[in-house]
Amino acid sequence: MKRKLIAVFLAGTMLTSLTACGAKGGNGTTPAADSSNTDVSQGSGTEQTPTGNTAAQDTAADTGSSYPLDKIVMVVDGTMTAQLDSGQQDVEKQWEEAVGIDLEIQQIDHSGYTDAVGRLFASGDYPDVMIMSADMFAQYMPTGLLWDMTEAYDNAAFQERMILPEINEAIKEKGGGRLYGFSPTYGNGCVTYIKKAWLDALDINLDDIKTYDDYYNMMLRFHNEDPDGNGVNGDTYGVVAAGFVGFEAPYINYLPEFWQDAYPAILQGDDGVWYDGFQTEETKAALLRLQQAYADGVIDPESLTASTKIAREKFYSNDQTGSSASFTYWAGRWYQTLTDSFSKNGVDAELVQLPPIEEVGAYINREAPVWVIIDDGDGDDSREQAIFDAFIETMMDGDVVQTLWTFGAEDVHWSLKAEEFTTNADDPEKRKDYSYEEGTFHLLPSMTDPNSIWTKNMFDPNLVVCELTNGFGDPSSLMSEGNKFFTQHSKDAPPSPVSDTFTNESGTIHDAKLAVITKVVVEGGDVDEAMQTYVDAVGSIIDQCLSELNQ
Repeated sequence: MKRKLIAVFLAGTMLTSLTACGAKGGNGTTPAADSSNTDVSQGSGTEQTPTGNTAAQDTAADTGSSYPLDKIVMVVDGTMTAQLDSGQQDVEKQWEEAVGIDLEIQQIDHSGYTDAVGRLFASGDYPDVMIMSADMFAQYMPTGLLWDMTEAYDNAAFQERMILPEINEAIKEKGGGRLYGFSPTYGNGCVTYIKKAWLDALDINLDDIKTYDDYYNMMLRFHNEDPDGNGVNGDTYGVVAAGFVGFEAPYINYLPEFWQDAYPAILQGDDGVWYDGFQTEETKAALLRLQQAYADGVIDPESLTASTKIAREKFYSNDQTGSSASFTYWAGRWYQTLTDSFSKNGVDAELVQLPPIEEVGAYINREAPVWVIIDDGDGDDSREQAIFDAFIETMMDGDVVQTLWTFGAEDVHWSLKAEEFTTNADDPEKRKDYSYEEGTFHLLPSMTDPNSIWTKNMFDPNLVVCELTNGFGDPSSLMSEGNKFFTQHSKDAPPSPVSDTFTNESGTIHDAKLAVITKVVVEGGDVDEAMQTYVDAVGSIIDQCLSELNQ
């Protein structure tokens, strides 16, 4: 059977550094739950009744399929903010009430998601639906594991509410005109945020920062002078980043000013030929820029190993000693979230967005993550169509279910009730009072931090391909400003490679890149010598990848 063949294939390609997680999905079968990664409960707390749920119920009741679907097993990464300690059971329960089918959410840690999914598939235990990054999707699409949802998508009721059709049409093109995964949002990307207070302290006008030399001289001043005003020079940095290079596309989004025209990954040239962008002169030049910046104290040295969480928290820490002037992170909603984090920590909260310097030209819009349906390989689409109707169709219903995936559960994460509440009630400087009339949509205090207001569940309402028709969640002015800025200053990331060898060896290739970066940037080594170690370590693997891609 096709599933067994795929499992054999994946067992040979995805069994390194894996976190176990397994569940037999579909058809109402019972999973073997891993309590650390899965949620098998059927909801908890006060029952909530979503408003206006007839659209979702009608969709579930009339799927156009006679398949007796009574359960959906869903696998998701950290993209879903409503986790076990923050209302995930309530989201699950309200989805079940709206759709009329049992939902089992299995959430895997974000940082280990790719490897954990490899183990999940290699075991032969498949979910019904799951989220995949663009890179993961490119690797799995040729395997036959993913259901071709082209006709289901083309005939979906949500087509009449589609505002960004080009997102999924682009995914179709990658599948040779067939759609094997659905993206409910566009990908978004990162922009460089700079602390306005630090600019003012050094009398720097951001309008004067046009070129890399302008940028670098500004970063040097942030390190060598006293932008945080603590009376000490040299105890701050220009930039902090979550790694010098990313594991997934678009790879360079956290340090764009240093990478510039380099793209250290396997990519396709204008002539259609695939090549290794890591072995180019552009990458060598980028590594030397990073080397100088590291030696000069422009880059926080913790950036070599910092997670996104560590980098964020250093940026807006209440102790700005050892912090950095700039941080390149996601556009739109994060403009508001970072600002709120500064305010919460009692730090000057005004951030400005740096337009791309000349050598960068544009920030990179990453390929959007997609939702896929696992094909059971029996040649009958009834089961898969029923899953599409119950899960993907309702996901974009414009109302109840889309609101669940966007903001979370009613009266848990958001509410329409008349109510008043206060954050930071014991701190006169941070205290904020909220008051809402009956029927006014508003977000509630976070379950894990009552002094913070919940922001979203899984979708950014500013990025969705189908609009919410209930009027909920109008973006803040900062979110709108951030999204507008990014769309004006961005370009699409290069397409990801699809190669069996690349699927198998991407981790090995990434480790070889990190070895070069550590040798050159951190240790100050010779770039040509370090690059030769990369060729010695993975040159034959790269050649095999290119051979497969260029056949």
